[in-house]
Amino acid sequence: MNLSHFGMDSITMAGPLESKLQASRAAGFSQIMLWAKDLAGHAGGLEEAVRLVKASGVRVTGIQVMRDFEGLSGALHEYKLDIAKNLLQLCRAVGAPLLMVCSSTSSHASGELPLIAQHLAKLATLAVPLGVRIGYEALSWGRHVNQYMQSWEAVELADHANLGVVIDSFHMLANQADFDGLTDIPSHKIAMVQLSDFMWRDIRSAEERLETARHLRVFPGEGAHSKELSDLLRRLDRGGYRGDYSFEVFNDDYLQLSPEIVARRAHRAAKWVTDQVLRRSLQVRQPTADHPTMA
Repeated sequence: MNLSHFGMDSITMAGPLESKLQASRAAGFSQIMLWAKDLAGHAGGLEEAVRLVKASGVRVTGIQVMRDFEGLSGALHEYKLDIAKNLLQLCRAVGAPLLMVCSSTSSHASGELPLIAQHLAKLATLAVPLGVRIGYEALSWGRHVNQYMQSWEAVELADHANLGVVIDSFHMLANQADFDGLTDIPSHKIAMVQLSDFMWRDIRSAEERLETARHLRVFPGEGAHSKELSDLLRRLDRGGYRGDYSFEVFNDDYLQLSPEIVARRAHRAAKWVTDQVLRRSLQVRQPTADHPTMA
C-alpha cells in the first residue's frame, strides 16, 4: 500500500475543476474521484472539462453518483435508466473505470432483494462495452439497503462480474457496523473503499446522521474512530484488497480553505492510513536461544 492507492474526492475541495485537479496533483495524488457535476457544471462546458481532466495527468478513480436507481418500476425505472446511461457515457469520456451507485432512499422503490439485484445486474451489463464497472454502496440512511452486508447480499445475488460493492467507512461507523462480515466479501468483489471519520463517538438521531454525513466529516486520523478505522483497514488488507481508496470527506469548514491546504490534510491522512496497515504487517521478532524473552 502506498500513495498511488489513494485519491481525493472532489467534493472535499472548494473551487473549480482545474484547481481541484492541480491541488490533488501538487499534494502527490495521482488519482481523484469526480462528481458528475464537476464536469457537467464546468464554466467552459463539458468538452473543456474533459480536456482539463485528460491534460492534468490525474487518473479518475470513478464518477459519483447514481442515486435512487434500483427497485423502481415503470416510467420511473426507465427514467433512471436513461440517466444512468448518460453517466456511463461521462465515465467513458474521462476514462473513469467506475460508476458509483448508492442505495435508494426513494419511497417509490421496492425493497425486494431479487428486483434490486436484477436492476444492478442490468446496469452492470450496460456498462461492460464502455469499460466501466458498477460499484454499489449502502447509504446508512438508505430506505431498504443501509448496511454494507445488505449491499453485498444484493451484489452477490446479482452475480455479475462487472458489479462490486463499495465499502464506505462513514456509513459503517455511523451504523456501528460489525466488521466481521468483511470476511464474507471476496476482495475482487470490492469495487472501491471510501474513507472518512467524524468528530463524535455516537450519532444520536437521523437528523444528526444526515448533518454529519453531508457537512461534518473529517479525514482518517482526525476523528473519534481511529481505532475502528485501523481495524477496518487491517481487515481489508488481510482480506487481500489491493484496490483504490478515496477520501470522501464532506466538510463545510474545508470548503472555506484553499484546495491546496485541504489536499495537504488528505496527504497526512494517507500517511496515517498506511502507517496503520504497515504497523499491522510488521512481524514481531520471536525469541531465540540467543535472544530469549526477558522474565
